[in-house]
Amino acid sequence: MSNATAPGEGIRLGFDSYSIRDFHWKDIQLLDYAASLKLDTIQLSGLSDYESLDAEHLAKVKEHAERVGIAIDAGIGCICPLSHGWNPRESSPAEFLLKGLRTAEAVGAHSMRCYMGARGDRPHLDACMDATIKALRSVRSEALNLGVRIGVENHAGDMQAREVKLLIEESGTDFVGSCLDSGNPMWVVENPLVTIETLGPYVVTTHIRDSAVFETPQGAAAQWVALGDGSVDFRRFLELYQKLCPTAAMQLEIITGRPPTPLPYLEPEFWKDFPHAQASEFSRFVELAKSGHPYMGSMVIGGGGKQPPVIEAALKEQQRADLERSLEYAKKVLRVGLRWKS
Repeated sequence: MSNATAPGEGIRLGFDSYSIRDFHWKDIQLLDYAASLKLDTIQLSGLSDYESLDAEHLAKVKEHAERVGIAIDAGIGCICPLSHGWNPRESSPAEFLLKGLRTAEAVGAHSMRCYMGARGDRPHLDACMDATIKALRSVRSEALNLGVRIGVENHAGDMQAREVKLLIEESGTDFVGSCLDSGNPMWVVENPLVTIETLGPYVVTTHIRDSAVFETPQGAAAQWVALGDGSVDFRRFLELYQKLCPTAAMQLEIITGRPPTPLPYLEPEFWKDFPHAQASEFSRFVELAKSGHPYMGSMVIGGGGKQPPVIEAALKEQQRADLERSLEYAKKVLRVGLRWKS
């Protein structure tokens, strides 16, 4: 493929630290790993990625990132106090957001990812969205003063893209945007092409991964796989990326080792959490499921609870192997990334 027709030309490439979570690496080691792979960026997606939040250490992280040529996107977790995912050890959503924003600014990041909740919050979605919007608005002046955009992730089935767009617009587009995740739309029976079409103009950072989507007697199922192993049309996805959000880093968040997730949309009970779903959007997910098939490659699958040591070791190494081959696919097939070409 020639560079003249490369779909990802000019887009920076990196990864989200959650991709290799079982290695328990901290900031400096993660930066060195990204540099060794000739990447442009990294997303340190949680405050636990830092060895310390002391100002002196964060200054060292910023200096080291500049030295090895890796740009940092920052991140924190759940910011909705009504969500099942809220950590009560945090004093308040506002204080948690401020801690994340100040950390992001200290390491030279211009974006900070966070999320509202998860699939279990859909029964009280409106209340969760209102609480999240309130939390975001409370830190507007600080975010603007620090020069850090907040990227709200479409996370684990909490919101469809239209709902995320509404949350962003109600919070304030001058300081809130999208952390666009291309794997999580499966949880809400949404084609990732719908997600990027809806949220593309708001994207400040990303989580990119592939999914194998296929029909079942109850509806469909989806399984996260390495980039290029699934059903998503990433050539079309990159065309939209180039058009709508070319300056946002493409951060791969590769999550494998999990079984397929059932999506029983042929059962009436499924739809009670989606009272405002649009048929035109859902039909595009059905089209994706009809075109796909189960993943038939090799994969170690983890289960709930503690695994035997040999399985834990295999799952850990699989994280690194699947991330690295996904990055190779992004570079060699999609032609994403600046540093590897130089």
